[in-house]
Amino acid sequence: MKQWILLLGCFLLTLGAAPPSSAPVEIREWPVPWEDTRPRDPAVDAQGRVWFVGQIGDYIGRLDPAAGTFDRFELEPGTGPHNLIVGRDGAIWFAGNRKGYIGRLDPASGKITRFPMPEAEAKDPHTLIQAPNGDIWFTVQFGSYVGRLDPKSGTVRLVKVPTPGARPYGILVDSSGRPWFNEFGTNALGSIDPKTMELAEHKLPNLAARGRRIALPGDGGIWYVDYARGYLSRFDPKSGKVEEWQTPGGPSSLPYALSSDHRGRLWFVETGPQPNRLVGYDPKARRFFSTTEIPSGGSNVRHMIFDPRKKELWFGTDKNTIGRAKVT
Repeated sequence: MKQWILLLGCFLLTLGAAPPSSAPVEIREWPVPWEDTRPRDPAVDAQGRVWFVGQIGDYIGRLDPAAGTFDRFELEPGTGPHNLIVGRDGAIWFAGNRKGYIGRLDPASGKITRFPMPEAEAKDPHTLIQAPNGDIWFTVQFGSYVGRLDPKSGTVRLVKVPTPGARPYGILVDSSGRPWFNEFGTNALGSIDPKTMELAEHKLPNLAARGRRIALPGDGGIWYVDYARGYLSRFDPKSGKVEEWQTPGGPSSLPYALSSDHRGRLWFVETGPQPNRLVGYDPKARRFFSTTEIPSGGSNVRHMIFDPRKKELWFGTDKNTIGRAKVT
């Protein structure tokens, strides 16, 4: 009887059935000193300092993890900064979500340069990412655009997403320089040819699918979290095939922040459960292998990045913290 059970277990593992996820990781959080300002979307600079936006507080923040100290750079009231990246020039580029511009902060001088949207409809720049050639690509959620900013010339070019209510959301650029993005308002992913600026929409088979964040772990697939249905999913850009794995938290798990690490593993946060849970998934083994509760509870973890130098995930929470997870 024991032999049959063992054989059955091996058979299930071969099919990709996952045992209950465990192996929690070490998470540390730093309370942000400015209360109820929704710190989010961190990025790490060359000195190991962590930059983030205060979406409600209208500021750009900086955390020195070693010292535990914070600095603050004020933005115009009502800016509603949504996301930032550390550019290759060392500047902090951010989305002035409620003022319709991309901003550049010089950390040394504190000077802010604005790059306004060339179309009035593109009023809410959302998420930024820098391409291998230095171009900055970004989504415009409710305006329904994807844009490209040339940091050298300051030129902004926009591409309209034709599907009504598409809501372009998370965005990443693959190794060839092609941006991929979620269409959170419909069942589709989008991509743009960086040479021709031609946009393609890739329909997902389930009409209820709503991808919110995207990851490119290097296996040739476009991975995304299906926020509405509680799935981690993979789109094959060559065949158009979609594979799906129900998250450990099930249909109501609301997976949101997503990133990939140095081993090509996927990490995402289930924001349905309270406290939120950081979940690890191994695409090679086709199994969930780690679940860790966010110590503060999280409330919502909206975006997450991986720092390959120290093998750490960084995220902000609606509990007013900046968090770090060591995933070595």
